[in-house]
Amino acid sequence: MQAAILCATPGAGGDGPMGRIGLVLGAGGVTGGAFHAGVLAALEEGTGWDPRRADIVLGTSAGSLTGAALRANLSASDLAARNDGSPLSAEGAALLRSARLSTQLPPPATRPARHGRFGPAAPEVLLAAARRPWAVRPTAILAGLVPQGAVPTTMIADGVAALLGDRWPDKPLWVTAVRLRDGSLVVFGRDDGPSSANDNGRQRVAGVRPAEAVAASCAIPGWFAPVVLDGERYVDGGVHSLTNLAELANASVDLAVVVAPLGGDGWHEFHGVTRRAARLQLSAEARRLRQKGIVVLALQPTREDQRAMGINAMDPSRRAAVVRQARASTLARLRQSEIQVALEMLRSS
Repeated sequence: MQAAILCATPGAGGDGPMGRIGLVLGAGGVTGGAFHAGVLAALEEGTGWDPRRADIVLGTSAGSLTGAALRANLSASDLAARNDGSPLSAEGAALLRSARLSTQLPPPATRPARHGRFGPAAPEVLLAAARRPWAVRPTAILAGLVPQGAVPTTMIADGVAALLGDRWPDKPLWVTAVRLRDGSLVVFGRDDGPSSANDNGRQRVAGVRPAEAVAASCAIPGWFAPVVLDGERYVDGGVHSLTNLAELANASVDLAVVVAPLGGDGWHEFHGVTRRAARLQLSAEARRLRQKGIVVLALQPTREDQRAMGINAMDPSRRAAVVRQARASTLARLRQSEIQVALEMLRSS
């Protein structure tokens, strides 16, 4: 199934007003970004809810790129158009002409030499795991033990900087990354993030630009070079969780809309294992929100969506097909009765 609604009592999610929406955008590479675009465009078309209105946007890896684009005021329909090659709105075209944001990544053959970095990227993560055996996730340990990636994240950072500049958006944008030395999750852009400050209500992180945070969130271990911020190395937030939905458990939201490109049942033998694990992880995190009275609408790829995505998440040639398929499958999903409570919350927000 593509989506699941985990019901709770609307309005119980904190002290905020009824209808506060959190938008969670998960990891998934290039095809995951296209999946985000198709799903969000369908939500806007089918409910009238503009994802740019989300009270909190939480992005992990590819989801941090999509979140940054939304906070830069690029609409869901323009995100979809950019991925499938159809005409953009005048507003969207003007924005992208100045930004030139690209999701295309270098193919493996173009990776630069490692310059002798063949050993573990951060062996000290083993000591951190020994000190806190239940706090450091196995995926974070693995990220510290694989060789350090060599592909720079400059292209990602430059694109986001062109969209957002050096200042964090007025509306909250939370960007997840993992600190390599100890496997800890860090949420940039949130008030309790590293070196965080509150500037008359504006979410920002002193000394760390949003572009740097997004680049860190996208730094896949073993592929991209870790992003160094204030002397610490950071890698992909998906190392901790493919959505990091649980970070909204204590936020003042009534509904969490989760777009999880790596979830679902899995149509391919290899991907089936990965996707089932992702789905279980998402379900466990959603239970935490449900216990706080937050309604969760989770949108995961159908098997038809997954076939369009293929098994290589970094394949840019699939973006158009993924956008079209995800949009169609999400519009069909919106007609199903079990998610109407969540959809009504979107329509009324």
